[in-house]
Amino acid sequence: MLRSMSSAISGMDSFQTQLDVIGNNIANVNTPGFKAGRVDFANVLSQTIAGASAGTQNTVGGTSPQQVGLGAKVGAIQTLFMQGAPQSTGNALDVDINGNGLLVAKDSSGGTYYTRAGDMSLDNAGNLVLPNGMIVQGYTAASPGGQTLTPINILSLAQAANVPSTSLPASPNVQIGPDGALSVTLTDGTQKTIGYLALATFTNYGGLSSAGDNLFTQTSDSGAPTYEQPGTSSGTLQSGYLEGSNVDLTQEFANMIVAQRGFDANSKMIGTDYQILNDVVNLKNG
Repeated sequence: MLRSMSSAISGMDSFQTQLDVIGNNIANVNTPGFKAGRVDFANVLSQTIAGASAGTQNTVGGTSPQQVGLGAKVGAIQTLFMQGAPQSTGNALDVDINGNGLLVAKDSSGGTYYTRAGDMSLDNAGNLVLPNGMIVQGYTAASPGGQTLTPINILSLAQAANVPSTSLPASPNVQIGPDGALSVTLTDGTQKTIGYLALATFTNYGGLSSAGDNLFTQTSDSGAPTYEQPGTSSGTLQSGYLEGSNVDLTQEFANMIVAQRGFDANSKMIGTDYQILNDVVNLKNG
C-alpha cells in the first residue's frame, strides 16, 4: 500500500482527536473553573531509504539521510491551567482563587478531589459543600495550616472555637476572607472566625486527571499535593466571585478551521492514492 495513504489516515485520526478536544472546550466555555485542553502533534517514525555518509577533505562530499515520513500522531493532550476571568455572583459562599492552588473536597467514601470551581453552599447539616455534595476541607481556627485537614462543618468548627450553641444563629451568616478565614455573625452581632479553607498546590498542575464535575484527582505526574492556608505561598480567595472558564473562543474557532482543513486535505490525499491504485489496475487490464 502507498506510504502516503498510511500517512493520510494517521493525519485524519490526529485531526479528529483535535476536533474532539476543541468541541469539548467550546462546550465548556461557560463552565466555572474549566481548564481548556490542547492537542500537540508529533511525527511518527520515518522510513530510511539511505543513511547519511561522512565526507572526506577534498575528495568525497558527505550526504544527508534520505527519509520518508510515515504520518502524524497525537503527541500529548495538555490541560492548560491559565487562570480564567473572575465573574461576579454576589453569593458570599462563592470564591475565586487568585493565583495557584485548588480547593480540596472529599466524597462519602473518603476520596479526595480538587477543584478551581468555588461554587459552594451550606447543606442542612451545616456542611460546606460543592454542587455534587462533596464536603470542602480546611482547618480549625486553632490550627490553620499543615497537612491534616478537617471537613468544613459550621457547627463543629464553632464548637471547636468555643462558640456557645446559643450564640450561633439557626441560619448562620458565613463570610470568607482572602486568607480563607470562615467568619460567622453571632446572635449579639459580633463576628467570630471559626476556621479556614485550605488550598492544595502541585508541582505539575497539568498532570492532574479530570474526574468530571469540575474536579481533578492527583496522579504520579502531578505529584503529591501540599495543603496550606490561602495566601501562604498559594493564591488568595475573592468571595462573591467565581473563576470563569479559560477557553478562548476566538482561538478555538481558529483551531477548528485549521483542523477541519487539515482533515479535508488528508481525505483528499486518500482520494488521490485511490486514483493512483486504480490507474495501476487499469494498466494491467489494458
